[in-house]
Amino acid sequence: MMIVMRKRILLGNEAIAFGALASGVGIAAGYPGTPSSEIIETIMKYGDNVYAEWSTNEKVALETAYGAAIMGGKALATMKHVGMNVAADALMSSSYTGVDGSLVVVSADDPSMWSSQSEQDNRYYGLFALIPVIEPYDPQSAHELIVKAFDLSFSVKHPVIFRTTTRISHVRAPVELLDSSPPVKGKFHKDPGRFSLVPEVARKDRKLQLQRWEKIKMEVEKLNEIEGDGNKLIIASGIAYAFVKEAVENLGVRAKILKLSTPVPIPKEKTLKAMEDVEEILIVEELDPIVEMQVKELIVDNDVNLKVRGKSLIGREGELTLDRVTSAIGEFFNVKIEKLREVTVDVLPRPPALCPGCPHRSSFIDLKKALALAGVKDVYFSGDIGCYSIGVLPPFNEQDSLIEMGGSLGVANGVYRSTGVIPVAIIGDSTFFHAGLPGLANAVFNKTPMLILVLDNRVTAMTGQQRSPSKDISIAKVANGLGIEYVSEFDPFDYTSIKEIKNAMDWVRKNGKPAVVIAKRACALEVLDSVNGDLPIAEVDENKCTGCTICYDHFTCPAIVPLPNKKAKIDLDQCIGCGACVPICPFKAITIKGEQPKGWESWLS
Repeated sequence: MMIVMRKRILLGNEAIAFGALASGVGIAAGYPGTPSSEIIETIMKYGDNVYAEWSTNEKVALETAYGAAIMGGKALATMKHVGMNVAADALMSSSYTGVDGSLVVVSADDPSMWSSQSEQDNRYYGLFALIPVIEPYDPQSAHELIVKAFDLSFSVKHPVIFRTTTRISHVRAPVELLDSSPPVKGKFHKDPGRFSLVPEVARKDRKLQLQRWEKIKMEVEKLNEIEGDGNKLIIASGIAYAFVKEAVENLGVRAKILKLSTPVPIPKEKTLKAMEDVEEILIVEELDPIVEMQVKELIVDNDVNLKVRGKSLIGREGELTLDRVTSAIGEFFNVKIEKLREVTVDVLPRPPALCPGCPHRSSFIDLKKALALAGVKDVYFSGDIGCYSIGVLPPFNEQDSLIEMGGSLGVANGVYRSTGVIPVAIIGDSTFFHAGLPGLANAVFNKTPMLILVLDNRVTAMTGQQRSPSKDISIAKVANGLGIEYVSEFDPFDYTSIKEIKNAMDWVRKNGKPAVVIAKRACALEVLDSVNGDLPIAEVDENKCTGCTICYDHFTCPAIVPLPNKKAKIDLDQCIGCGACVPICPFKAITIKGEQPKGWESWLS
């Protein structure tokens, strides 16, 4: 698709994607994960003749890009920060072998954990793996620096990590677009003496890796800038630079600023030059003291007598804000900052909730009732990552642990082995293919009695409706193929599903082996994209409704709201007529009115 406008308002992730296209990226692969997902989506939409895929997990995505780069192609792998843990094995090897083309790995970090289980700082991977890290400070710099990342990778034949954060990825700003370049996909060739990492080859590659690292240290010098002058130096990396620039201007202080685009490795010569004629250094960076550690090492190695302040003023927890940076710079310059009067506003709490029509809601209700019917009193719900993570909240309370992708099965195994209590592992379809298969195989191999509930809504819903492997690959057949003897599928909107789950748990308890039950119904948002015509609507018969509160307090569909007399009312703006609430009412007060529009059958197709 041709890009007509040269200047556009773009998300940071979109700016990165267009920058990759300007670099001539030929192959792009990623796994959906906030805040990274829009990069692959944009390349899929605008990348003429570029191969782009959603891989089953980050490891496969990086391996795909790595293989393309081995062939001399320009390749991109994208993932959120915790996805780098999944891909780390391939990442480490790529640093040893290097590449023949370009390999850029985008790590979208999430300070303050807006949508993640940790706020790990993936710049550590650069130090650990000897891979340069490039970090932008706004969408325009992201667009330009991703091009430089590809150039650096191609020139030194080494992978490059491109680290962004939530505020860079999801801010919108004007971006002056660079022209797209023809995609570079590489040519077939072999070099097992470099890429087959048996010990003999790995030892040779290690020496070459260290040689490339020395070259990288020289190459990064030109990617960083010294601005301003003064007897105090501020070193800022990534989005911290944007905050520093604004804070310095607002406070009216005179400062020398070293703008770092490469927090790993820092530019040694430029950093030493920036230290000339200054009395003190402040290092501003988001999360961990990656730059601070390197600067202090540089100071010691070069006998520089300067005091360095960093995390002692900024802190290492949570994302930076202008107020935090301004406060730190004010203290650094001994400038008194007048605090603004705080205005307190009482905002009604809005806990996260499953969407109207979400099949996971019914699955949680069905599971709880089935276990009660089976006489199960003590149960551990080993949860996983996805929309269904909301099951940790009342009234469901069916996620006793949420650790990482695919962790439900392994944790469940440990719970049983240490307590003898038969657990329930709850995992979504995309997560099942991402990281659930080894845990399932382990349960079969070690004969672990557990009930595995797979919530198959056909998409990777939480990150934006990306395609899931379950659309093309039968989860039931995969489970059978791995040796699961008891596999059952059901529609969570059908109340007979309670019996299906109960029978499965009875089988587990009797046979001492794992069983898999699969709740199959499409994500409501996907169905709404498919239908054509007016939606049906739920209706409450006031004469039959007793105000028992089950539908809105226990089923908790946002489209069902209580009236002052405790009776239920349907919010017509939210109801999509899915019918999940109909069997919930013990008094048959809820019915569905209206015809099913074209495409409605996609719920179960």
